[in-house]
Amino acid sequence: MKRLSLSNIIIALILGIGAIITVFPFYQTLMLSFSTILDKKAGGIFLFPKSFDFSSYIYIFNEGKVTQGIYISVIVTIVGTLVSMLITTAGAYALSKKGMPGRNIIFTGIVFTMFFSGGLIPFYLTIQKLHLQNNLLVMILPVAVNAFNLILMKNFFSTIDPAIEESAKIDGANDIRILFRIIVPISLPIIATMTLFYAVDRWNEWWLPMLFINDTSLQPLQLILRDAITNLSQSLTNTTGAQLAAGVQSVYADSVKSAMIIVSAVPILMIYPFVQKYFNAGIMMGSVKG
Repeated sequence: MKRLSLSNIIIALILGIGAIITVFPFYQTLMLSFSTILDKKAGGIFLFPKSFDFSSYIYIFNEGKVTQGIYISVIVTIVGTLVSMLITTAGAYALSKKGMPGRNIIFTGIVFTMFFSGGLIPFYLTIQKLHLQNNLLVMILPVAVNAFNLILMKNFFSTIDPAIEESAKIDGANDIRILFRIIVPISLPIIATMTLFYAVDRWNEWWLPMLFINDTSLQPLQLILRDAITNLSQSLTNTTGAQLAAGVQSVYADSVKSAMIIVSAVPILMIYPFVQKYFNAGIMMGSVKG
């Protein structure tokens, strides 16, 4: 058995304390979601609620807007991730080829977008001209490609031995077939990593729908969550958050907010165990070679 040195013990303690600090807010939110107003009046909730009450979860799932918001977020996440991965993979593969005409100019333009933008007003006018207002595509097409993700994937493809592609071309395969039949299967680490990045971005999207979607039936879960946290304890009006506030006398308002946070976080957290084994390899290999 290896002896535990003092430095190892200190490092383990620091990492353990850091893990507790990181997990505790999520744990406390989970406990608060099972609490009632009586628990609050009895002295608050710290580690455990006085009783496990599911009224908040029943309440938000009986609320039609929350269920509809989950449905919209799932559609946007699935379709948006597929579109983003298709475009990013194809673009990264093309940019990884040194013989591509205008490769350096195109790559410089992509990097330029990471530091400069046209501003909010030109962006808004562009979306308006494309008739994407009150359209789910506004949460998919304008953010279809992330420049950082594209660069990581391009760097990963650059590490693949060119001899593999040369052998495929000798056998008569074109670039599209090489990409999807050879390159993609051997690039699972970066594919899984980029899929996770895009899925998280699409699931957490609220800024674009807040700007361009006025139809409440098309609002994603995150926008409904934002409105609920902002307006749940306020007086009843016609807004989404206020409609959620209709039953705050029978349920604990803070418990409803916490339950909505848990509902919005759990689906995307369930993806991490499936891509964890690819995540570290994808990030490291995509960021080493420039």
